[in-house]
Amino acid sequence: MPPNNYNVLPRGVEPSEFQTAVEKFKALLGAENVLTESSQLAPYLKIMMPVPESEHAPSAALMATTVEQVQGVVKICNEHKIPLWTVATGRNFGYGTAAPHHRGQVILDLNKMNKIIEIDPVLCTALVEPGVTYQQLVDYIKEKGYKLWVDPPAPSAIVGPVGNTLDRGVGYTPYSEHFMFACGMEVVLANGDVLRTAMGGIPNSNTWQTFKWGYGPYLDGIFTQSNYGIVTKMGFWLMPEPAAFKPFAIKYDNDEDIEDLVEMFRPLSISGVIPNAMVFVGTLWEASPTVRRSDYTTEKGATSKEIIQRIRDEHQIGAWTAYGALYGTQEQVDVNWKIVTDTVKAAGKGTIVTEEEAGDDIAFTYRADLMRGNMTLVEFGLYNWRGGGGSMWFGPVSQAKGSETRKQVELATQILNKHGLDYVGEFIVGQRAMHHLIDVLFDRTDPEEMKAAYACFDELLDEFAKHGYGVYRVNPEFMHKVADSFGPTQRAVNKTLKRALDPNNIFAPGKSGIDLED
Repeated sequence: MPPNNYNVLPRGVEPSEFQTAVEKFKALLGAENVLTESSQLAPYLKIMMPVPESEHAPSAALMATTVEQVQGVVKICNEHKIPLWTVATGRNFGYGTAAPHHRGQVILDLNKMNKIIEIDPVLCTALVEPGVTYQQLVDYIKEKGYKLWVDPPAPSAIVGPVGNTLDRGVGYTPYSEHFMFACGMEVVLANGDVLRTAMGGIPNSNTWQTFKWGYGPYLDGIFTQSNYGIVTKMGFWLMPEPAAFKPFAIKYDNDEDIEDLVEMFRPLSISGVIPNAMVFVGTLWEASPTVRRSDYTTEKGATSKEIIQRIRDEHQIGAWTAYGALYGTQEQVDVNWKIVTDTVKAAGKGTIVTEEEAGDDIAFTYRADLMRGNMTLVEFGLYNWRGGGGSMWFGPVSQAKGSETRKQVELATQILNKHGLDYVGEFIVGQRAMHHLIDVLFDRTDPEEMKAAYACFDELLDEFAKHGYGVYRVNPEFMHKVADSFGPTQRAVNKTLKRALDPNNIFAPGKSGIDLED
């Protein structure tokens, strides 16, 4: 292909320079693994953010299968100052897809690096490559007959533990805070060296996946939500299958009940009576597996309170539905179930629903599957609420206090409704902190709704920051804005690390707001 036929070039790279780099990539990876044609790059163009796809168009995509190939790609990128945007499975929907941070970056797709290297059923550890999906991992565990569970995020089957953990994602079992259960990484650095963190630096180490800390400064954290290296292997801990598992739901009728819910269940979370990440789900999120907005109205703008109440009444959905589970021996579960039911009864409100009582209820089954580590794609029903393919997760974190829930729900609803959008949210309570997940859903085929969604998300970030709330993840379009909200000192430290580890700025410029060209 002649140099002047490339549709998108990396910033600051001349066509002839890029052509030379592409030829080197082909020699290293094979021509079939270097994608430059528009038709080949189309899957990497799909975005869910309210901006034109062209703003996040890649220059090329590279498919690597070995660590040595990754090292070779890094060498070529250093020689020609080619920026790389690395993806594992590329399905980080709502927080971004496979599309790069900004136009012109070359995607390094590690999807073909999908080996499950080792699972130790005695120590309950795993070592995998970045292309491994949760579905692949679960299938392998079942094939081997191991009594082990994984902890997937909501869109479980098609995403993978390496990418999700590096983005500090969360799940729904007792192992829900994924980075807490990571143990040992292999990282290709920008100079081509391979770093093995934790105990991995010891030749023939037999504790790489069992002891997180190693010796000296703990380094694993700097490779999460960053652009300081390319992780090519990751270890993590698996949950031993419990003898007994009891999922449950509790339905509450009133919007204001959310405040009491957190106060009621936080002590049970901190004490370990309810050991998993307990979730409090709002009406529209709970309705999403079966209900579409178009079933009730085709009018533009925010959905009225009257319609939301109709959905509750017609589908027997609470204003809030609490989901949790108990794990352990049957004796442990029986004791803790009495504590839970006594707590709910003492509060004088809330309808308890067990798995037996729920029957084939889709929403309950979906939550129970998440809390036992089963694979599910039911959460994608959220995207059908409005339709049109637009979604941005807004994820402010707060203290696990009831007063915080009311403040956040009212503030978010006010801003969303102002821009003609709906509050579709849930809280995930993990002991002392809460993740408040709000899916800002909009129609990407409607230019006015695109503008509204962008302005809405921008205002959500501004207003929540004013109230002292920061978000824990965000899509590429707003990464710089979120980085700014954490203050100039943190940004300066991040940039100092970037200069030291990646002086040519080749790894994912702009990721988490870190870019030497800013």
